[in-house]
Amino acid sequence: MGNTLKTTVLLATLSGLLLVIGELLGGQSGLVIALGLAVVMNIGSYWFSDKIVLAMYRAQPVGPGHPLFQIVERLSQRAGLPMPKVYVIPDASPNAFTTGRNPEPRPRASCGCSARTSSPASSRTSSRTSSTATS
Repeated sequence: MGNTLKTTVLLATLSGLLLVIGELLGGQSGLVIALGLAVVMNIGSYWFSDKIVLAMYRAQPVGPGHPLFQIVERLSQRAGLPMPKVYVIPDASPNAFTTGRNPEPRPRASCGCSARTSSPASSRTSSRTSSTATS
């Protein structure tokens, strides 16, 4: 089953659950309110999911001077793909994810990386940060 179909089924199921709860709590008026809420939530999650996730993790964009940005830039050039936006998450635990709606192939830099990516020896002593890239 494709990701688009899975996402559609998930959103439809959650919307249906919200509609049932709305009707149980408020009858037909509750159903109408729940429908409006479901529409707003689905549109918001589709258009703003990347921003919501980045804000939730307090991700900070990195520029050309950051080692991770340089790695992603080299990979993008070698693959002949457009450069994504690159963010670093200030967190000690490794984490990796990508965000966005673009179905085109885009490079994604997503790894639990340390703040210093220059050498493995220096990575062990530095604080760890997670990183992500978005299209």
